[in-house]
Amino acid sequence: MSAITLLKSSAFMMTLALVVALATNFGGVFPGGVLSADVRSNLTVITLAVMLTVSLSRIPYKNLNPVTHKKSVARAVLLGLVVSSIIPLAGYFLLKDTEFGKQAMGLVFIAATPFAASVGPLSYILNGDMEHAMRGTIVVYVIALAWIPFIVWLALGEFVDMTNVFITVIELIAVPLVVSRLLTKVSMNKDYMAVFLNCCIFFLVWLSVGSTKFAGDAWIFAAFLLIAAFRSFGLGIGVEAVEKKAGIHWSQRVTDILMTSYKNKGIAIATCMAVLGPTGLAPVAMVAIATSIVVEVLWVAFMDSVLFGRKRMEKELASEA
Repeated sequence: MSAITLLKSSAFMMTLALVVALATNFGGVFPGGVLSADVRSNLTVITLAVMLTVSLSRIPYKNLNPVTHKKSVARAVLLGLVVSSIIPLAGYFLLKDTEFGKQAMGLVFIAATPFAASVGPLSYILNGDMEHAMRGTIVVYVIALAWIPFIVWLALGEFVDMTNVFITVIELIAVPLVVSRLLTKVSMNKDYMAVFLNCCIFFLVWLSVGSTKFAGDAWIFAAFLLIAAFRSFGLGIGVEAVEKKAGIHWSQRVTDILMTSYKNKGIAIATCMAVLGPTGLAPVAMVAIATSIVVEVLWVAFMDSVLFGRKRMEKELASEA
């Protein structure tokens, strides 16, 4: 297998990033003096903004009208924002008044974030509904301009500066949405773009997980792992079972599952570091997000090899034909 093939693989790069980040963290070699909390916050916001700009620029203007495609848009918003946020938000409110309340704050940022912008490219690879994926991505990210501040205010309004929340959301989502529309006609090599985006993900995971303060009771890690497993595996497999029983075809199921289960951890990391950075709680709250990343890596591998495996895909598509 060539190096370019590995660099193009999201599952491989996320796994490698996690291994390197944990080795850096537990080896005590993360350069915290140079990469202070403020520097990490700024680097995270800039990196993610560039990533989103590139990713969203690949979505054309065609068939984006939400009025014409009301059912598709409603499904994307319901699954990609509301349903996908219930479990981490419930987890936070269950833990907020315990000794682990500060660590549980990270769950709020997981709940607030929309699904990953890579849902579109993944839908293409897995024979999903590309138009639904791309239309849903644009609409959900526009709504996220209000959704993220609402969720953060609902759960953490008494702890954080909401002005900082709005500024962060504008930097992370509003600016990339606008700039990406200017780049839709710019040609980009798909392989190079995949490598670039995966390298950005590698850097973000290393920067965040490498600096996370994991010290504490093992019970809370088990709780975060369970919450993350329910959110990724539970919701993903649940949507698959319900929609398959309802006779919904492969293409829609693939995209709906991705929207429900595959959160944009980059936005969760960036908002957590930017919003909680001034309070000094970001490294502690990052525990929940870092733990969720571990589960997300396993979920991506499971989707790639089992749930959306090549043999299963070919069998279902043949039966639908």
